[in-house]
Amino acid sequence: MIFKTFGWSFGITLAGLVWAFWYDSFEGLVLVAILSVLEISLSFDNAVINAKILERMSEFWQKIFLTVGILIAVFGMRLIFPLVLVALTAGLGPVEVMDLAINQPDTYAHHLEEAHPAIAAFGGMFLLMLFLDFIFEDNEHKWLTWLEKPLAKIGKLDQVSVVVGLALIVLAAEFMAEHPATVLIAGALGMLTYLLVNGLGQLFEDSGMAEVEGDEDAVATSSGGPSQVAKATGKAAFFLFLYLEVLDASFSFDGVIGAFAVTQDIFIIMVGLGVGAMYIRSITVFLVRKGTLSEFVYLEHGAHWAIGALAVIMLVTVNPDIHIPEVITGLIGVVFIAAAVASSVVRNRRIPAEERETIHA
Repeated sequence: MIFKTFGWSFGITLAGLVWAFWYDSFEGLVLVAILSVLEISLSFDNAVINAKILERMSEFWQKIFLTVGILIAVFGMRLIFPLVLVALTAGLGPVEVMDLAINQPDTYAHHLEEAHPAIAAFGGMFLLMLFLDFIFEDNEHKWLTWLEKPLAKIGKLDQVSVVVGLALIVLAAEFMAEHPATVLIAGALGMLTYLLVNGLGQLFEDSGMAEVEGDEDAVATSSGGPSQVAKATGKAAFFLFLYLEVLDASFSFDGVIGAFAVTQDIFIIMVGLGVGAMYIRSITVFLVRKGTLSEFVYLEHGAHWAIGALAVIMLVTVNPDIHIPEVITGLIGVVFIAAAVASSVVRNRRIPAEERETIHA
């Protein structure tokens, strides 16, 4: 099970470390290792959310997520996208930006840092909407009961997550940003992207489920989850896949910029973060195949609270004078995840296994 799930990750890790040693001797190898660990620590909560979405997709689209998706994540989000951002914000041509990245990494890093407020506003709003939609929903299980119950009651108000999200981005633009208009537009685009991709995915998924409604084979399961017939395919799966890629991009923004504190070599950054991204995808598949989210019912809660904390950090850092070290961001996520796992273990000990199976059924 471990080798089947993580085999590609192990292979890519070995290839990445060998390349790093050939490219920049022992120093390159160490830098790739550090960046891989950084990416994993910053994005573990991403794996939990990915798993919740991936278990709704067919096996074919799960494989697409692991193959095409990883290419998009490594080359698209860790290499090409930062180049595009620098080109747009600095008013430079693509060839000129690539030349800066290779031959003048200090200047390239400076331009990327200047684009950080817009990046943080876009990614922060996307993640914030994901968090708000979760905490304002009346979920079956409640982790922080004293807080989640009243939030679920507030969530009965129509479009409350949009109202709260808009209020927060306006406050961030007004009181935190040097260029309020840039932050406001980027934040609005982040919210628009979330609403569009999430809405389309839900629309096609609901349409697909309606087609199989009443079919016993579609709802019969052996593990408590939807069968292959009931899982999203076609347009629904495509938009869920697109949603996952945008989610990955939102998580990768801070990691890419933070990586320049470790090294300014874009190829080392791409390989190091790419190896970490591969592990996040393998962890996602592992969680799905092991049914971990059903066993540890508060894990999803912990991941969402970690995402909420990351979203707030990103919105705060639209102020260029505020920098929160990546180690703190990563530790916040680890603390939330660890606390959620611990709470789930305590709950499982209180509730007999037979009763848990009845609840999950």
